[in-house]
Amino acid sequence: MVLLHVKRGDEGLFLVQASVGDPVEDVLGNTVTLHNGRLKVHRICQGMEQLADHGYTLPPEMHGLTSDQIVDLKLKDEHEHTCIPSSGYIQNSDPCGRRCGRQPVEKMREVLHKTIKEAKAMISKELLGSGTPLTEQHLYDTLEMLRGAVTIVYPMGLPVYDPIRQELENREDLTGTQDLKMVMDAGMTQLWFAGKEMQCGKKLIDYFGRNEKSKVVVKLQKRGDGAPGREPALTEEQRRTLMAAEFRRREELKKLEECDDDVHLDSPWADNHQLHRSFQGLNNISWKPH
Repeated sequence: MVLLHVKRGDEGLFLVQASVGDPVEDVLGNTVTLHNGRLKVHRICQGMEQLADHGYTLPPEMHGLTSDQIVDLKLKDEHEHTCIPSSGYIQNSDPCGRRCGRQPVEKMREVLHKTIKEAKAMISKELLGSGTPLTEQHLYDTLEMLRGAVTIVYPMGLPVYDPIRQELENREDLTGTQDLKMVMDAGMTQLWFAGKEMQCGKKLIDYFGRNEKSKVVVKLQKRGDGAPGREPALTEEQRRTLMAAEFRRREELKKLEECDDDVHLDSPWADNHQLHRSFQGLNNISWKPH
């Protein structure tokens, strides 16, 4: 199986396993799914961090309002008495005014934070170093783990408008958010290899050859953005090594320029008459009396 090292720009994302006989469009679709799945996991983790600090999200019409404004407008949180975290809560108001301010107790917060850490590790870029490809099963297991943690802390469930619940039910609406710009559509995305676009309708064998044990770098690029930058000839570590060697060489040259010592003139190799004396047999003559 071929290992595809997927990058977005110069940033390595994950590894994808494929066969040289797979069509490009299938590999592209799978890669985009994995990319968007990783983004979903990170969005849920971010929401769970806020959930651990300030509780569930208030109804959209109450966002940013003070308690007095809520009373004046006669707005009501229908989940105030039903959506309560296990083991109780601590009051911790949200400075942004988007969450209810009922923070789960420390034990439940630990459940959320521990699960967040484990979920991020399951899809982290460290998988690149270990050579572990990312699969849809990885994403499914990660999402189920996050779902389980939320259920433990909120057994009655989160409100239908809470972003975490919407993400877990695939009902998220990212319109107008920065996250939408990061999500990719397979129909508007290209895979690039060695400075060439991988055309749909062809197979990986047309680009990589028949070697099933190869590892290649491919880049995700939105259609219309042009060709991505080529891979550098040297890795960052190689570049630092060369720069360090060049620095040492320059320092040595600088020391030689600053050195005015002429002691070297007394060395045998600096004697202009050494060759002449060697021909006449006058080398290694001792003038000491026997």
